Amino acid sequence: MSVILLLFCASIFSLPVLADRLPDVIDEVRGAVVGVGTAYPQRQPNRKGEPVTFLATGFVVGNGLQIISNAHVIPVNIDTDNKQSLAVFSGRGESARAHPARVVRTDVEHDLVLLEITGKPLPTLVLGDSDAVREGQEVAFTGFPIGVMLGLYPVTHRGIISAITPMARPAETSRTLTAAQLKRMRNPFNAFQLDAVAYPGNSGSPVYEPDSGRVIGVINSVFVKKTRESILTHPSGISYAIPVVYVHKLLNDG
Repeated sequence: MSVILLLFCASIFSLPVLADRLPDVIDEVRGAVVGVGTAYPQRQPNRKGEPVTFLATGFVVGNGLQIISNAHVIPVNIDTDNKQSLAVFSGRGESARAHPARVVRTDVEHDLVLLEITGKPLPTLVLGDSDAVREGQEVAFTGFPIGVMLGLYPVTHRGIISAITPMARPAETSRTLTAAQLKRMRNPFNAFQLDAVAYPGNSGSPVYEPDSGRVIGVINSVFVKKTRESILTHPSGISYAIPVVYVHKLLNDG
């Protein structure tokens, strides 16, 4: 009886150690989570009077100058005539700064893009093994769910892998089908379905293990219950992430 009681007490006292690990991991992860968008030179605003446009979230990997995000967020046209450029935003709050970026490689099929900046390397995240991910496993992801409306302050959400399922969801109508979506419907690949609330600004957010910070996926879409306009007020709580195995491949293709 005493042995059973001892084991029971040991298990009870070990639980807070696991529960308290996420705040430390967020501190480690936060510096490597960046915004992705476009920027004009200072004092040269665009037509709307906004020098910066936020598009999505990204995260730093490799040598500290490489950023992973979603391919679908990269604008087709950039106002180069007025010196607008693709940009990565690092830092937090008033310390945030913009870094001109360029596209290195794109994986349209898996909705991933590799960007590169110059200058001083930023903190990086460690890529994990998405092949070892199991349904029911806890995860967290950090990004900018409502963009930079309140400044560059990353937000973390937590959930589980609710399903590992083929990523072949069709568009809402045939008019919105893209070549990449048609290809996925013919040759679906497995993605992670999460029971966590994400928003459009979370596209490109790293999905990671809450006890280690190792990245296992990249947020790329949110299930919309009604209309895209209602997603902020009526989120579905169902999000999808691309397994990090495709990030490994994108980095190794060069």
